[in-house]
Formats: sequence, C-alpha cells, structure tokens
Amino acid sequence: MLSKQILSATAALSMVSGVFGVGCDDPTATIASQADATQLAECETIEGSVLISASAADTTIDLGGKLTEIGGDLTAENNGLLNTFQSDSLETIGGAFTLKNVTKLSTLSFPKLGEVGSIDWATLNALPEPTFGNPGITKAKSVVIADTFIENIDGINVDSLTDMNINNNRRLTKFSTSIKSLSNTLIIQANGLNLSMEMPNLQWIANMTISNVTSFSVPSLHTVNGSMRFDSNYFETFIAANLTDIQDGDLSFVSNPQLTNISIPTLTHIGGGFTVANNTALEKLDGFGGLNEIGGAVKVRGSFTDVELPDLQDVKGAFEVVSTEDISSSCDDLKSYDNGVVQGDYSCKGNDQNANNDTSDASSDGSNGGGSDNTDSAASISGVSTFVTLVSVGAFVAAFL
Repeated sequence: MLSKQILSATAALSMVSGVFGVGCDDPTATIASQADATQLAECETIEGSVLISASAADTTIDLGGKLTEIGGDLTAENNGLLNTFQSDSLETIGGAFTLKNVTKLSTLSFPKLGEVGSIDWATLNALPEPTFGNPGITKAKSVVIADTFIENIDGINVDSLTDMNINNNRRLTKFSTSIKSLSNTLIIQANGLNLSMEMPNLQWIANMTISNVTSFSVPSLHTVNGSMRFDSNYFETFIAANLTDIQDGDLSFVSNPQLTNISIPTLTHIGGGFTVANNTALEKLDGFGGLNEIGGAVKVRGSFTDVELPDLQDVKGAFEVVSTEDISSSCDDLKSYDNGVVQGDYSCKGNDQNANNDTSDASSDGSNGGGSDNTDSAASISGVSTFVTLVSVGAFVAAFL
C-alpha cells in the first residue's frame, strides 16, 4: 500500500513538473517553447540563468511581461529555428548576453535593456540590426561581436569597458559609440569595407588595434596606456589632436595604402617603439611636432620625400629612416640625432626601392649591438650550468657503483 502511495506521489510530481516546466528560482531555467518563456516572464526577477534550448521549435521567444532582471546569463546557442527574440520589460542581465550560431535570428528587440554583464555574439547570419531603446545599453564589462551580418550597433552606448572586439561583421559600415574609457583592449578588424567608426568621447584607452576601416575618429583621446596600432586601413587622414602620451606601448601605422596625412601634434612621449611602414601614399611625415621621447626603436620606412621629427630629444632604441625617394635633405636634418639623442644604431637613407618591404615592428628591434653579446653570454652560462649538472649527476652515480 505504501509503495503504491509513493508511486502515485511520484507520478503527481511528474505531472506538476510537466505543467510548471521552469521556475523563477531555477539555477538555469531552460526554455524549450514559448510556453516556458511566458511562464518565466511572470517572474519579476530570475536569480539564475536563462537558456534557450537548441531544440526549441518555436520561431519566436518573447520574455516580455513582469520580468525586469536576470541575475545570471541569457543564452541562445546552436538554434537554427529561432527568428525573433524579444522582451519589452527586461532591463538587466547580470551575466553574459550570449547569442551564438543562431543562424535565422532576424529580429532582436530589447527596448528597455540598459545593463548587461557582457555581450558575446557570434555567427548571426540573418540579423541586420539589434533594437535597443534610448540610450540603449549603458553598462557592460566587455563586448564581442563577431562573424555576423549586423549592419548597425549604435545602441551600445557604454561609458567604460574592459574589452571590445568587433570583427568579421562584413555588413557593418558604421559604428558610433559614446565610450569614454577602455581598460584593456579595443580590436576592430575585417568588418565592412566602408566602415566608418566614431568614438567622440573616448579619452583613455589601454590598447587598440584598428584594421580595415575607412574612417576612424577619436577627437577627445588624450592617453593610451599600452599600444596603438593601425594596420591595413583605408582612411586618408588620421588626426588625434589631443593625444599627448602613449605611456608604455608602441605606436604603429603599417600598410595603410591610402594614408596621406598623420597628425598627432601634441604627442610628446611614446613608451615603446614607433613604426611607420609601407604607407605608400604618405609622402610627408610631419605631424609629430611635439614628440620628444621614444622608449623603444624608431622604424620609418616608405615612399617619403620629407621626414620631420623636430623636437626629438631621446630615443632609447635604434633609429631607422628609409625611403624609396630622395630624402637627403631630411637625413641632413636628422643626422644630429646620431650624437646622443639615439642610444641605439642610427640609419637614414633614400632611393632604396625595397623601403616598403620591411613591415616588422620597431619594438622588435634591438636597441644596440649589445644584444647579441648578451645572448652569447646567456648561452655560455647555460652551457656551463648544463656541464656542472652533468658532472654532479656523474659523481652521484659513481658513488653507488
């Protein structure tokens, strides 16, 4: 009799579980249908995470209702049926907002969403533009958007971030963001061919790598803590009128074929190396009038007719200027730097048809000829250590023979 009662209770619990499906207190609430989403939308707060099942068959998942906050992650991955994902009530996602390999998603609408832990989106082949409200998402720690068909992401207006990586979004042609500071890395590369990027409020950044953009604007930028690199872009002019200091890293402009002007007039210090190489349309390098200290090497290679670094007072590494054109006048002006300003090897020459071939970073160059001596010394010390070790092992073995 007791066993029958236990079986009946178990069956009842199974029926209840089938009816109620997911709950507000689940560590991870898995949505297998719109019915599950409707049930979760009755919660005001979900402390755990919400997962859209990869096998969810409904083409629309709507979390709109009473739900304003998800404490954990909101995730949809590997779902080839979902067309519309939305909520007109959700304001906060405490963890990651992850969308990956949701290949038919064409509508993403979260008009009240203002805060997320992070954004991690990849392989969204049908989504032209996410819909956020005004001002949009204003708090997040990191943003990664990769391999999507997104055309516009202006609704991401975070003041400060740890990381932002926007890559391989082939239809993205414009991006404007109000970010003021970025504490680790900004990477923009391999997006739409005519990508115009505007960061009007950016004041401080740790590191940035910018590639394949048509225009890039940072009028308020004054400090770069690490490195700033521009590779294979399509812009004609780069201006950073307020940038004064690249504290610890490198500054490089490499293989930007349409670049004709670089102007960073208030920059006084580069903590690492300074590279300008293979920018074949850049004839004059004269936009660094205030630069006086470089903590690494200088590598300037291209098709210049004029190279001016008038205020340079200290270069910790080597100094190399090479052009396909006649720059004898510039070399005459720079020659004085070989007597105390440049601590490493000095070289300046023109009419070198191979000047654009070397695009390696100046930071990788040795500061002087002493590098090889240090390497040989290190090798010698290593060899002696190995010999001493072998002798010791031999003596130890001999003691037991």
